[in-house]
Amino acid sequence: HEQLLKMMEDRMMDVEQKLRLVKRLLQDKVNQLKEQLSKNTKADAMVKDLYVENAQLLKALEVTEQRQKTAERKNYLLEEKIANLNRIVRSLASPSFS
Repeated sequence: HEQLLKMMEDRMMDVEQKLRLVKRLLQDKVNQLKEQLSKNTKADAMVKDLYVENAQLLKALEVTEQRQKTAERKNYLLEEKIANLNRIVRSLASPSFS
């Protein structure tokens, strides 16, 4: 009977030791997952910030492209006016030289 009791105590101590080991391993895994969650949360915030920044840059690019088109149109109109003025000057200057 005592031998059986001793075996049971030994087995119980062995099970307790294994449980402590499993608990330690699980706690390590929990800590690892918490750390990964923290990293993922930071990465998610960075992705959101980059998304917002990208949207702002796209809007700025759109505005810049529109300004460039407007400047090109104005430049074209000015070149047309210069060409017209040159024709007028030539036509006015031609009779005076002849």
